[in-house]
Amino acid sequence: MTDNSAVATKSAIRARVLEARRAVPPHLHDAEARALAGHLEQLAGSARTVCAYLPVGDEPGSAAMLDGLTRRGIRVLLPVVRTGDDGTPLALLWGDYRPDTLVSARFGLLEPAQPWLPAETLAEADLVLVPALALDRRGVRLGRGAGFYDRSLLLRRPRTPLVAVVRDEELLPDRLELPAEPHDVPMTHALTPGLGLVPLAGSPDGPGTARNGPECSMPNSGSST
Repeated sequence: MTDNSAVATKSAIRARVLEARRAVPPHLHDAEARALAGHLEQLAGSARTVCAYLPVGDEPGSAAMLDGLTRRGIRVLLPVVRTGDDGTPLALLWGDYRPDTLVSARFGLLEPAQPWLPAETLAEADLVLVPALALDRRGVRLGRGAGFYDRSLLLRRPRTPLVAVVRDEELLPDRLELPAEPHDVPMTHALTPGLGLVPLAGSPDGPGTARNGPECSMPNSGSST
C-alpha cells in the first residue's frame, strides 16, 4: 500500500469510528467507562507511575479511570500537547494529574497546569495508556493522525506496556489489519470494556485471549537504571 493510499484508508476508518462513537447512547458509554476503570485498577498491579490521558467527548472511559489509580497511591501523569513554531507536532510534555488544577487546551483537551515535565519523563512510567480509534491484533494503532504519540512513545523504557484503550468493536478481529506506516509504534495490549486486557503481537506474552479477571494484572516493569 502506498503512503497516499494508507493515509486515505486511515482517514476513512477514522470517520467511521468517530461516527459510531457519536451514536453510543450515554448509558452505554457510562457503563463501558465503569468497566474500563475496573479493569485498569486490576491491571496496574504494583505500578508506581502511569502515563495516561483524560478521555474527553465520545472517547471510551472517564476520569474514574485515573481517580482509581490515584486512590491507590499511583502517580498519574497526563500529556501536554505542544507544536513547534511551524506547527509540527512535538513529543508530549507531561504533568501530574490533579483534577482541581486541569486547564482547557487545544483539541478540546484538559491538561495539567504548569509546571510541566519534559518529554523524557515518559521513561519513568511502568505503564502507558494510549488513546486510539482502532487497533489490530498486530498492535497497529489508529490515532487521530497528528503524530504526537508516535513521537513520544519512542522515549519509553524497553518492555514498558503500551495499552491502547478502545471499545470492543474497535479491536479488529485477526483477519483484519489496519494500514501500517514506518513511524507507527506498535501497542503491546488492548484494553476494552468487555474483553478486558488483550495481549497483542507486540506483547511479551504474545497474542492471546482476553484476560478480564484479577489475573490480568501487569507485572511491574520496575525502575530501570
